[in-house]
Amino acid sequence: MKGSPRDDGTAGPRLPPGFAALVGRAGIRSGPGDDVVALWATQAASSAAVFTRSRFAGPSVTLSRAHAAGGRARGVVVVAGNANVATGPQGERDAVELGELAAGLTGLHPSEVLVASTGVIGRPYPMAVLRAWFAHAGALRDDPGPADGVGVGDVPGAGATARRTGRAADVAAAIMTTDTVTKTAARRVGPATVVGMAKGVGMIEPDMATMLAFVCTDAAVEPPDLDRLWRRVVDETFNCLSVDGDTSTSDTAVVLASGAAGPVPEADLTVALREVCLDLTLQLARDGEGATKLLTVTVRSARDRDQARRVAKAIVNSPLVKTAAHGGDPNWGRVAMAIGKNADDHEIDPDRVVIRFGDLEAYPAVPGEEGLAALAELLAGDHVDIDVELGAGDAEATAYGCDLSAEYVRINADYTT
Repeated sequence: MKGSPRDDGTAGPRLPPGFAALVGRAGIRSGPGDDVVALWATQAASSAAVFTRSRFAGPSVTLSRAHAAGGRARGVVVVAGNANVATGPQGERDAVELGELAAGLTGLHPSEVLVASTGVIGRPYPMAVLRAWFAHAGALRDDPGPADGVGVGDVPGAGATARRTGRAADVAAAIMTTDTVTKTAARRVGPATVVGMAKGVGMIEPDMATMLAFVCTDAAVEPPDLDRLWRRVVDETFNCLSVDGDTSTSDTAVVLASGAAGPVPEADLTVALREVCLDLTLQLARDGEGATKLLTVTVRSARDRDQARRVAKAIVNSPLVKTAAHGGDPNWGRVAMAIGKNADDHEIDPDRVVIRFGDLEAYPAVPGEEGLAALAELLAGDHVDIDVELGAGDAEATAYGCDLSAEYVRINADYTT
């Protein structure tokens, strides 16, 4: 199940057979870089998707929910730099038009296209700019050249471009906002491959899915089965991620299955999907805005998995735990505080709780000076692993996050300026 399929050794994984992509710069984002993606299956496909539960969900989400319902969506269009959220009826019309533009580009029916957006909230799409990009990009859709970046062309407008690509990293780069690195992952599963791309390093605590995440596979799987597998995998990976405790208005996680490689055992496909999504989850946590350290918090011997995840999230989301990790401060009391915040979990008894950093116990065997020095040395690394036993049952869960630095404040204080 390990490995990076169709990897050229330097450029990362390529999209599986049965998929095509166009990426480019329309001029949506203020800085340099691509900002539009069209990714689609070139044949009939199965799909599954989950979206944010935010009450301020954008029209891209509400439109995509309807298009995803039948499990036969074949493509996704993504705009980076503009979330198209809180934009009223005009935003709804613009989301529909964006899906129609992408359908014209890819040869799909508009109902087969999911729409995703990320960026600043409250600003309408510059539709004239997007219309110009799609008009030009359409000439490249059937370019017979190899799908690895040839067919680059100028679009009317300042520095706008469009190109075909088969590189997952190109798709991942075009959907970034404050990310500092692209995020891709791939696994083999029998004759098929699973390739994932994701973005999101701030406003991250998924409430069903996460940021933007797109996974493609050439395995054949029916929509009801894919939906069941996808929801389970998302719940165990992306839903266990938190950078800052804030749920995005635009969270979208999609899996598309082209079926080009034929069927594979369901258990093997589940493992591959989970490994890809967990890989992406860890990459997202490491690249959290201003982050210098990955935090993993595992809660064991809980009453049930919901309790385990709730307590793990309370720890990984605590500003005091996050700042202690950032400063390498072996203040285990902050972990105890975060556990104690779960006031309605009456099964939690401090006399049965055990707190460890790595394999070093911090409570109830309170460390002396030598123990605190060992904890400080562990916390000085770039990965802080916190392990908690509740003594209330046999369930467990792991949450993934990062430390909190002054750079996080700077990034978000200046986000729109």
